[in-house]
Order: sequence, then structure tokens, then C-alpha cells
Amino acid sequence: MNLPLFPLNTVLFPGCVLDLQIFEARYLDMISRCMKQGSGFGVVCIVEGDEVGEAASRFSAIGCEALVRDFQQRTNGLLGIRVEGGRRFHVERAQVLPDQLTVAEVQWLEEQPNSPLQAEHADLAALHAALAEHPLVAGLDMTSVVAGQQQLANQLAYLLPLEPAQKLQLLQLDDPALRLEQLHAMLEMLQGDA
Repeated sequence: MNLPLFPLNTVLFPGCVLDLQIFEARYLDMISRCMKQGSGFGVVCIVEGDEVGEAASRFSAIGCEALVRDFQQRTNGLLGIRVEGGRRFHVERAQVLPDQLTVAEVQWLEEQPNSPLQAEHADLAALHAALAEHPLVAGLDMTSVVAGQQQLANQLAYLLPLEPAQKLQLLQLDDPALRLEQLHAMLEMLQGDA
């Protein structure tokens, strides 16, 4: 399937919410097409290059579909959109169009069922509950009560201040239990550095 890409300096996860300001013609056109067709676009993390201007020269091979949930004209005249992460995908091939929009042939990645939380996830669930109370997180209107391992893993990986490379490592894991295990290890390393 062909998907327009929006390379950013962030990693989007399924079920997570991201607010964007759109001002470049290529992305205004892309958002307009997506909204008319009821389709999404792909968010991939920039490895080399910039968000603005010429197309990023390198970006991650793993990304997340972004579905437009809301939009509004901002006071600064820019288009503000709120997207929610959909399915994960792997970029098979990509090309940059004359208007500098990148379009990719993608393969959707399989998601495992959302297994219930286990006793060993109590600390991570408590951390999520604390994060959900932060005003910036609360403003995203993501659910504060997680319904299982998949949701907890995705939201923590998205909200925690991890390096983009660490977030990409988590995004490519298919198993939510393994994602939670990795998150726990990353948190222990963060606490050790403090």
C-alpha cells in the first residue's frame, strides 16, 4: 500500500495522540487529501535531515499511521491538527515527489492481542497513572486508565523522555510483554544515571 509520509523528530505509537501545526504546502495538500479520502498518513522518525524544507534524507524504516481526529485554524494562521496513532508499518520503498512530499510503499505490521496486565506490570501502571495527571499529558485526552499490556506499553513508550532510537527500538517490537520488559530495563538505566 502507498502511504504519504510525514517525517518528524518524534516517534508516534498506536493509540497515542500528537498535535501538529501544518504550514508547508506539501503537508497542507497531504492533510486535505487524507481528510477527503478518510485515510491516514505515516509518521516516521527523522534519522538525518530536518522537519522543514527539503525532504528528510533518512528516516526510520518503522513508523505509525496517523489518523486525523480534529483540526482547527490557529490564531497564528497555521492549521492545527490532532492525530491518533493507528497501525504500525514497515517502509519497503520510498520516493520523494517533485513537491518534496515523500510517499512510501508500506507493509502493515501485525499487532498481538491486548493481553491483561500482570502483577509485574504494577510499577509501570502506577507510573502511567502519575504521568496521566500531568497537565501536558491530560491535554492530549488519551485514556488515563489502560486496558492491557499493548496500551500500557504504547503510551509509556510515547510519553517517557526516551531517546528517539530507544522509542524506535520499542516500536518495532511486536510483543507488548517484551515492550514492557524493555521499558522496565530502560527506566532502570535512567534511574541509575540520575
